[in-house]
Amino acid sequence: MLIRDWMTANVITAKEDVSMLKVSKLLQENRIRRVPVVDENNKLVGIVTDKDIKEASPSKANTLDIHELSYLLSELKIKDIMTKNPISVKPLDTIEQAAVIMLEKKFTGLPVVDETNTVVGIITETDIFKIMIEISGVQLGGVQFALQLSEEPGTLPPVLDLIRENGGRLISVLTGGYKDNDTMRDVFIRIRPMDKEDEEALIQKMISHYKVLYWVREKVHLVE
Repeated sequence: MLIRDWMTANVITAKEDVSMLKVSKLLQENRIRRVPVVDENNKLVGIVTDKDIKEASPSKANTLDIHELSYLLSELKIKDIMTKNPISVKPLDTIEQAAVIMLEKKFTGLPVVDETNTVVGIITETDIFKIMIEISGVQLGGVQFALQLSEEPGTLPPVLDLIRENGGRLISVLTGGYKDNDTMRDVFIRIRPMDKEDEEALIQKMISHYKVLYWVREKVHLVE
């Protein structure tokens, strides 16, 4: 999955000399948490987040009156508090690459730039959540099976054949959770809603033929 297909393209940016007060209002009005900072040619030079602004704002415990506080915030520029030369990604990088960076660096979003370092978008943790929902097919309902299968070649096709032979139609197949020195893996299979009687029959066949850890309809059913 490519970042270009999931990023927010019409990204809001700010120039280096914009005041912290203006950017704070920009974040609030657009309900966003970060703004890429660009130069006059729209090249990425930094990024500022709501956390940066909160940390740079005077404490409520200080003795400044409202006018002094407003003046201070209007004079402080974004270039003084931004993270310079932030980590960025390209439109043709993968979502997985972005997710790894965000997880390792504890970022909630990354600016997206082209080959000239021009800002063309932003990818956030919200986008990652949307992708997870999309690829899992959870919004389509149906039943999901969580199975444990051997890593040996050819273990998955028979499972899919059993589903197909019993009237099931696939929505998604996800795999991961390798165990026992990578000899076993968890496989998550979601099928489309079926007639309840046929669905129950398929569930029982799956349990009797394979190591089903649990299955999910409206709630999780653990298999002992």
